[in-house]
Amino acid sequence: MLLLAPMKKLCLMVLASLTLVLPAKAMDNALRAGLMKLDPETRLEQRCDAEVLDQISHDDHNYKADRVVAYAFATPQMSADAIKSSGAAFRSKGQWYRLKFKCQTAPDHMQVLQFRYKIGDEIPESDWSKYNLYD
Repeated sequence: MLLLAPMKKLCLMVLASLTLVLPAKAMDNALRAGLMKLDPETRLEQRCDAEVLDQISHDDHNYKADRVVAYAFATPQMSADAIKSSGAAFRSKGQWYRLKFKCQTAPDHMQVLQFRYKIGDEIPESDWSKYNLYD
């Protein structure tokens, strides 16, 4: 049982790394394979995190989102197939920003069915450690 937390952390780190270095089609296949190895709740979280990164970077080229923390300022509301986070943060080009998002997936948590987000203010670097954000 003690090995589950380190293995889960390792898997999440690998998933995050793959999203940054692989081409889009290969990333999709690698991300899909990695997500299928996770428990359903973690898969929901990771699939929605990946959607946050993809949507922000795609919608506004001023941002290159590479990390998201759904629970930075508040605990997300979770249901069987959805996450609503009013206190999230994302990192872009070394700077953190406030974020709100709602993500609903299919029951297997592999396909995002609905997604909305709103970018908030830049978070001062002096506040990063208070919210466990890092560069």
